Amino acid sequence: MSCAHDRWTRRDAIVAGGMLLAQSCARLLPPERRVAIVPAPAYDQTLYDTVYRALRETAPLVQGRRIVLKPNLVEFDSASVINTHPMLVHAALEAFRKLGAGEVRIAEGPGHRRVTLDLADAAGYFGLIRDFETLFTDLNLDDVSEVKLSQPVSKLRSLYLPHTALGADLLVSMPKMKTHHWVGATLSMKNLFGVVPGGVYGWPKNVLHWAGINECIADLYRHFPRHFALVDAIDGMEGNGPIQGTTRHVGAIVAGQDLAAVDETCCRIMHIDPRRVGYLQHVATGAPIRQIGEPIGSVAAPFELIPELHELRLKSV
Repeated sequence: MSCAHDRWTRRDAIVAGGMLLAQSCARLLPPERRVAIVPAPAYDQTLYDTVYRALRETAPLVQGRRIVLKPNLVEFDSASVINTHPMLVHAALEAFRKLGAGEVRIAEGPGHRRVTLDLADAAGYFGLIRDFETLFTDLNLDDVSEVKLSQPVSKLRSLYLPHTALGADLLVSMPKMKTHHWVGATLSMKNLFGVVPGGVYGWPKNVLHWAGINECIADLYRHFPRHFALVDAIDGMEGNGPIQGTTRHVGAIVAGQDLAAVDETCCRIMHIDPRRVGYLQHVATGAPIRQIGEPIGSVAAPFELIPELHELRLKSV
């Protein structure tokens, strides 16, 4: 059902069809998991060509498709690197258009701030991305439909989720590489918390905490199989992330069609053992990851961890 109105509309039919297609795609995902590590030393004009080449090599065919870019917007501090950098998002927007996407939108539903556009403005999105407001959907306020979770591992059996995310042909998770004081690392899978609407579940979406953070991350990952990850690892955050940590320069972007494979790779870059990260344990398949681009060792950076997370430290890359 739709919370916006009761009558069945063409948009509802599209969303329902998208959900059925997503379930079919989940059964057809290839066993090979390919992840690219691409050098990106700075947020400068070279990033546009870097992102285009990375997507051309790793992204699925997007000709005529509806693409939704989902960055990570949390809080704003001019002295910190909390959010996905707007230049990376703009570079992805331009690259997907160049690759023939039918429509590219940007969407996010922050768990802390209620006025998302103010946060995006402070983070530099309006200044860098032309017509940002017309391209952007606040997922906290979007129309929603209730969807059943297939074989959930959390305490939840269904979620109200926004039509913009449900109707995407490809949902592109674009997190900032950061430590997280509860789950160890917040990467492309954890970034899916931003599709759960605050307009339904409130701020800071405590239902996901009550139902199990690691388990809800796994449930959301499985519900959105038509996904892609593009991780902002140019400047990440170490220590007491995801908000109060300090900058850690890595100088790379990490991309791939399987969020779990990308997150495992990112953990190894951060010197975090992915086998000890709860949400990655829930979705582990044992399928090998095919690493392309730079080797992990060339960009590896041991992120500082708070004492409570020292047991996650990877002994060797």
